[in-house]
Amino acid sequence: MKLQKYSQMHPIKILLIDAGVPRFHKPPSLPSFAPMTKPSLPQGTRDFGPDTVRKRRFIFDTIRGVFELYGFQPLETPAMENLDTLLGKYGEEGDKLIFKILNNGLGDPRNIDKARAAFDRVLQGRNDKDLTERALKYDLTIPFARYVAMNHGQLVLPFKRYQIQPVWRADRPQKGRYREFYQCDADVVGSDSLWNEVELAGVYGDAYSKLGLDVEIRVNSRKLLAALAGFCGGESHLTDITVAIDKLDKIGPDKVKEELAGRGLRNSQVAIIEKYLSISGPNTVILGQVSELFGNDPAAQQGIGELHWLLEHAPAPLVVDLTLARGLNYYTGAIFEVKAKNVQMGSIGGGGRYDDLTGLFGVPGIPGVGISFGVDRIYDVMEELGLFPDEVDQGTQVLFFNLGEAEAAASYALIRQLRQKGVRCELYHEQAKFEKQFRYAEKKKVPYVAILGSKELAEDACQVKDIRNGKQSTVPASELMNMNFM
Repeated sequence: MKLQKYSQMHPIKILLIDAGVPRFHKPPSLPSFAPMTKPSLPQGTRDFGPDTVRKRRFIFDTIRGVFELYGFQPLETPAMENLDTLLGKYGEEGDKLIFKILNNGLGDPRNIDKARAAFDRVLQGRNDKDLTERALKYDLTIPFARYVAMNHGQLVLPFKRYQIQPVWRADRPQKGRYREFYQCDADVVGSDSLWNEVELAGVYGDAYSKLGLDVEIRVNSRKLLAALAGFCGGESHLTDITVAIDKLDKIGPDKVKEELAGRGLRNSQVAIIEKYLSISGPNTVILGQVSELFGNDPAAQQGIGELHWLLEHAPAPLVVDLTLARGLNYYTGAIFEVKAKNVQMGSIGGGGRYDDLTGLFGVPGIPGVGISFGVDRIYDVMEELGLFPDEVDQGTQVLFFNLGEAEAAASYALIRQLRQKGVRCELYHEQAKFEKQFRYAEKKKVPYVAILGSKELAEDACQVKDIRNGKQSTVPASELMNMNFM
């Protein structure tokens, strides 16, 4: 009997939960359900099937292994943060990409007028807590800084953490750019030693090497950009300059100059920036020309000195790139970006030093530096270049055919023993023709099938076939446990 018809014949009270307040309501009738629509995904998000998940897990495990090798500890933070925690930390462009979450209970008649007024204020560019107080996290760095600020009294400094979790950005989806994606971060807080930058360069070098990726690790210093802002009228121009320069690869130099002019910089100031961006050559030549451009400016000379030191000590090759800006407000020193060679893709990693990020949360004086891996882009690059090992795709290693009740029971006993040895195996779910069971194994890319029929039962043996090359042999059950099923 349909619920709607039942409710009409037998009046009932339905408990509704609205804004966390239970109340009883007797509806005149229940609404009919809308017709089923074609299922779809939110734009910029993806499902991951078994093969994709295995490949992504290979990336995660490889990077996690390098993090652990360098002494970093795991950490996780919530998917959402208070909006005040995030706003104002990523610059003007970043703030526009934060996914805000509507408050609970906005459909409650008691809250409708407040919500309408709050929505009008949001349309005017102002946030309003009557409409939204929380947001999905934009990256892992600011939530980490919040964690450190809340727990610094209990942490052993320097604190080295790594974090592998999804983040969300209201960006325009395109190749290599998604609205939901994973980040893998490693950070050190509580130390201003440049050895931390050296270690993080080593993490990049080792991780990408283990993944089989040929990359270029680029480096610059926000201190050079601060000096550039000083030459162009003062620190107030730093954000304008870095945001514009950060778009250089996307929009080209002419559009960058137009944007700088649109942000209020004079032609003479834009000319200085253009001269800075035109410097090129080997690392030593670049740093020499930058030194000549900025003269004895203290910030510039400090940044140049730090870059020289990093180039000398880093275990992985670094390339000085003066166009690298990392358009986030919290960076203060060396900044990194990683590009994959031999493929058209944006950066697949980035980071830098942020010497007072926890000061944003009322706990000043805790320096930090960190890097991030762009896992989704790394996946796309590895897929395009065919870099995933063949064994990554392998799930079940051995499929036991189901040839009847007695045979299945004997097969299952062997399966349990093989699983104790770490061999991934399964029993076909029902008795069926050989052709059907072989087809199942082939579709699942199972390399071996084990056939246990009445003859094999009598001989305490098993037929094992490698379906990749067609080779088949009779194996005593006692030797089955010692076989290599890779």
